[in-house]
Amino acid sequence: MYKSYYGLKENPFNVNPDPRFLFLTKQIEEALTGLMYGIQTRKGFITLTGEVGTGKTTLVNRLLDWLHHRRARTAFLFNSRMNTNQLFDFILAEFDIPCETKSKSQQLMKLNQWLLERYRAGETVVLIIDEAQNLTYPVLEEVRLLTNLETSTEKLLQIVLSGQPELEERLKLPQVRQLRQRIMLRCKTAPLSKEQTHEYIVERLRIAGASGEPIFSPAAMDTVHIYSMGIPRVVNLLCEHSLVNGFVEQQRPIQPKIVEDVAREFQLDEVEPITGPASLRQETDVYNSEAFLQNLGEALSRFRLPPATTRERK
Repeated sequence: MYKSYYGLKENPFNVNPDPRFLFLTKQIEEALTGLMYGIQTRKGFITLTGEVGTGKTTLVNRLLDWLHHRRARTAFLFNSRMNTNQLFDFILAEFDIPCETKSKSQQLMKLNQWLLERYRAGETVVLIIDEAQNLTYPVLEEVRLLTNLETSTEKLLQIVLSGQPELEERLKLPQVRQLRQRIMLRCKTAPLSKEQTHEYIVERLRIAGASGEPIFSPAAMDTVHIYSMGIPRVVNLLCEHSLVNGFVEQQRPIQPKIVEDVAREFQLDEVEPITGPASLRQETDVYNSEAFLQNLGEALSRFRLPPATTRERK
């Protein structure tokens, strides 16, 4: 609807985790590099944590694209609410390993044999579990035991646990101390700063085909940052609906009032925005403050994605 008016070839703020739109902040780039390094060097266990909406799934999709160009075999488990039997069923199904029995020991033997064959063929095998903060303690223990599948020098299976900050808290508990000790790399995502929010919006518009006159005014992008708290998913929502409203009002560049109207529509104005001179002077302190984290949780509760029922197999 608005694409022709703004000179766009596609939707720049789609909520789907398209790896083409991954915005490489320093922290995202460090996380992606850490994931690649950990898998290449067969570290075994890696975690990726960050608040909901900060780009973990998009980052994982970029990682999967990279892995598919390197002869890697991958399994992406997005339904973390499973028991131990379902865990092995899902893993074997994702790797296309035939196994008629439901015996866990037989399934484990099949998996180990298949991993050895892949290792001898020079292939890397990666298991990625999304929303890992929801895994039960028995399932976490089974995941830990999967790292025992190894040669005398290297791990046969590389495991990435991706989840919200609650995953880090869960891994601090005594029940999972053995798993915690096996984590070789910890990667993180974080909210965008004000400057990064500007760059993020401009970059996504560029990828979608924007050129010439700006689509969002600098003041409008400041307003997006204030109400989104730097969360990319909420930035996308605000910008998408601002483009729709801007088209209706034939406004280019989009001004702050349109963004404010969208924020009110989605009740983002009910959560205290991160404003004030002190906040602008010390953004790092803002993101670490208790008030910000509380407000962030309230805002993000409105934008959590519903559980996926289907996902394209990678």
